[in-house]
Amino acid sequence: MNALTQLEAETSIALGAPVDVTIDAVAKDFGDSPALFGVSLDVRAGELVALLGPSGSGKTTLLRILAGLEAPSSGRVLFGGEDALGLPVQDRNIGFVFQHYALFRHMTVFDNIAFGLTVRPRGSRPPKSEIRRRVLHLLDLVQLTGLEKRYPTQLSGGQRQRVALARALAIEPRLLLLDEPFGALDAQVRKDLRRWLREIHDRTGHTTFFVTHDQEEALELADRVVVMSKGRIEQVGSADDIYDRPASPFVFSFIGESTLLPVVIEDGAVTFSGDPTGLAVNEAERREAVLGFRPHDVTLVEDGAPAIRGRIVATRRHGGRRRLELQVGPDHLRAEIDVEVGDERPLGTLIGFRPERWRIFPA
Repeated sequence: MNALTQLEAETSIALGAPVDVTIDAVAKDFGDSPALFGVSLDVRAGELVALLGPSGSGKTTLLRILAGLEAPSSGRVLFGGEDALGLPVQDRNIGFVFQHYALFRHMTVFDNIAFGLTVRPRGSRPPKSEIRRRVLHLLDLVQLTGLEKRYPTQLSGGQRQRVALARALAIEPRLLLLDEPFGALDAQVRKDLRRWLREIHDRTGHTTFFVTHDQEEALELADRVVVMSKGRIEQVGSADDIYDRPASPFVFSFIGESTLLPVVIEDGAVTFSGDPTGLAVNEAERREAVLGFRPHDVTLVEDGAPAIRGRIVATRRHGGRRRLELQVGPDHLRAEIDVEVGDERPLGTLIGFRPERWRIFPA
């Protein structure tokens, strides 16, 4: 019996049932500065959704509205069909984990996790024996058994973040909100913790929103990724949808490494700076467009064949490949391609290439 099953079997405290969440045309203005523009999103009960975007995209503002820490300027938020905006923060039954842990330094690990239960009104506060049982099982769940008497300053950053998550789970939340929870940790600890967080989510089944600017984190962790930019949702989909079928140049450039170049489509042929690229689409009308491709999705082309051509201005080792930075076209635009490690070419060399996998976006 795992820790969570045993917890439910041995205590009378039921975990909060996960809820569907509906975000309907939510807008938020801070004075003359709009932060969200009519954002709408439906999330299924038990789903782990990543809100992904650069700073200023509105993802944390949206999370704070869900938590009740901000009020929207307009729009609706429903938890399981119930109007959440009319509920005070303490009645929303939400677990919140911040980037910087927010643990009580003067309290032990045990008391930090138990805090949300011990401060409940007497009528809804579990007995001390039940609180102790729940805390010890949560310590087992987050793999910190035996550390209940330590203080936050005696823990590593990764351990403190586990305590913060256990504290959020202790209140039996219907909804779990994580705001850049691993942002203050080093790369290897982040990797370990996000694998662990996915396992915890699969065992507990909470409806979870996870804010991050780290695309690798979002693609690895989430059931669905919500890509945000400038207060709007650009695309919602699985990791494969977002990476392989980006809906806009922004999504294409933000997710993974990429190059975007202005092209012209005429009689089905794609041209760059007036020269044929060897790429074709099923279109007859002439129009301007944007060609997107990733560095590893190109092939080198011999002189004389249709291709995009550029001069090497920089080169560096990139994992098991060599990354070439090229200057292309009369406007000296940047393009990056990957070649074999042993393909050593001096700076200034003219090279031709053609994308093997690529996307066309409206200009």
